[in-house]
Amino acid sequence: MTTPPAVKVRMPTRRRVLVVVTALLIVAVVGVVLLLALDIYLHRRVQYDAGVNVWGYRGPVIGKKKPGERRIIVIGGSTAFGYGLRWNESFPYYLEQKLKVREPRTPVSVVNLGIPTDSARTFVATLNDYAYLDYDVAVFYEGYNDLGLDVNPPKNMTNPAVSHYLAWRHQSPVFRWTGYFPIFPLVLSEKAMVLLHGDLNAAYDNDIVFRPTLTTRTTAAALKSVADIGVAIERRFGQLTNTTSIVSAVNEEGCGRWTQYCGAVYDAVLHTVANRKNAIVVTQPYISDLHIDQQTALARMLARRFPREPHVRYLNLGSAVNMKDTSLVYDGIHLVARGNELVAEALVPVVLDLIHNQ
Repeated sequence: MTTPPAVKVRMPTRRRVLVVVTALLIVAVVGVVLLLALDIYLHRRVQYDAGVNVWGYRGPVIGKKKPGERRIIVIGGSTAFGYGLRWNESFPYYLEQKLKVREPRTPVSVVNLGIPTDSARTFVATLNDYAYLDYDVAVFYEGYNDLGLDVNPPKNMTNPAVSHYLAWRHQSPVFRWTGYFPIFPLVLSEKAMVLLHGDLNAAYDNDIVFRPTLTTRTTAAALKSVADIGVAIERRFGQLTNTTSIVSAVNEEGCGRWTQYCGAVYDAVLHTVANRKNAIVVTQPYISDLHIDQQTALARMLARRFPREPHVRYLNLGSAVNMKDTSLVYDGIHLVARGNELVAEALVPVVLDLIHNQ
């Protein structure tokens, strides 16, 4: 008896396409989940040293605000961040510890939103990004990064057409869309540069202005240069992120040469007060005559614009730290742990005054 030939059953085209698309989606989802898991793991490895957590700020993730809790955010550049130091050696950390000692019955948290390269012109962008923290007091601690803003704007070493004065986190499209700040691409960039140069500091040689001689300098240098890395990738492979400057464009004409800086601080303080929050504007320890001139203009602007505003305070720490004392300052601009503790001590009474008078 002859066996009839096997009949090949062909899957309908629509079903074949559906199977292929489903398989691709499964692979994509699994890949994203694995990358996310790796990214979270890497965050946990670096967030307490010289990195940031999954939401783009230093230290542990802050949960939902507790009943009766007083929450303070600190916004600024590398000096607020605590560049070259562990997260618990920055002044926001010391501020929280000292407030807890002074107010043991009141839950207090201080969130360090400082990021290297950020300037006063990014204050409002950061306030909007982290409005969900429901802060009570915003501490604005930046002037160094704005010293050249109105006089001689610094060049971006990777792409001179793009200003350094961007909202640093906004150069990640994932952060702009979700609030999550991925660190995995940064780690890959570090590994690649180590392989190419044998020394990460050498790879960053043209981009880092302040390099500490501390054990954490490698990761800190990578963090400070991540903006330029992103721009370099865009230039080679196309527009991956939005490099439009997310900055304040307010000018304060009464500040002479410091119109943009004063305008940016005014914009941030006004934004804070309009949202029924408290603002503390801090003059950092003086580093030059130019800095003194800048901060003198700032103080006059605050007195002129907010003469009787109960939710605004100005604190001048210009003489609080001797910036030539190498036991307090390791590179002429960034404080060591003890220097940051002095800054925190000076801030405590001002923060408590605002908290008690809400």
